[in-house]
Amino acid sequence: MTIGKKFNELNAKEYIFYINNHKKYKDFNTLGLYRSLTENDNLSLGERITIREYAHSFFKKSFYFLQLKDPHIFVKISTLGMELTKADERRIWDDVIKNQQIILKDKRIKHRNFGTYSKHSCPYENCIYRGLMVNPNSHFAWGSVHFDSDKSKFSQKIKSERRRSERKQEQLIINKLIND
Repeated sequence: MTIGKKFNELNAKEYIFYINNHKKYKDFNTLGLYRSLTENDNLSLGERITIREYAHSFFKKSFYFLQLKDPHIFVKISTLGMELTKADERRIWDDVIKNQQIILKDKRIKHRNFGTYSKHSCPYENCIYRGLMVNPNSHFAWGSVHFDSDKSKFSQKIKSERRRSERKQEQLIINKLIND
């Protein structure tokens, strides 16, 4: 069976019904469910929070992985109904980054090209590349998953070139001494 309706058009009772019967619907999408909670104008704030908590009872693991797949939606859903200061917001984002590292390490994921990071998502509304699937190393890639603990490939290249030039200089000095 299919739902046949967008999640952001549902009311609170329909949300509960579809969450209870999510295994019967082949087009049920947990990311779409959580994203629709931020987009749905038919729901009050209290209903959104109630639906979020009810969905957590079924999809807590999927919601936790949402930190890696779409961190902006994760933060919006986590902070529904909360008034945050800049310090609170920064602390939440620091926790998300820390949890992203943990998830990548636990699941042994080497690549970082998934979720919102696999698409060109620049802030310009009229960009012709917006939503385009891109490689993470492409010049079209707008954002990427990176951490402070990552090694810089650029500095490694500089270091190898410097060592190479030092070896060449040593050889030139030795040949000069031999010839004199």
